[in-house]
Amino acid sequence: MRFRHHLFICENRRPEGSSRGSCAACGGEAVKQAFKSELLRRGLGGEIRANSAGCLDLCEQGPVVVVYPEGAWYVGVSAGDVAEIVTEHLVGGRPVERLLARVFPPPR
Repeated sequence: MRFRHHLFICENRRPEGSSRGSCAACGGEAVKQAFKSELLRRGLGGEIRANSAGCLDLCEQGPVVVVYPEGAWYVGVSAGDVAEIVTEHLVGGRPVERLLARVFPPPR
């Protein structure tokens, strides 16, 4: 099966007290669950796949979500941002600028 979009949501868990933090500790698991629920609710499960990912190395900015094929990196994502990402980016084709990581060029 070929998906139109593939999301990787970091759920990496570092030891408590790590100076870098971890996506799991700041809500990565809830973000993944919110994506899965939102995609199912909208009937997009066959077109868009949301997967757990290990460390994506932007721990201090987590939770981190990467969207392919565009290669858009979102940082500081909360479960409350998920519907906007689905509506604007995954359905509408417009990345959510306020959440894009600034260490990479924005997707075209």
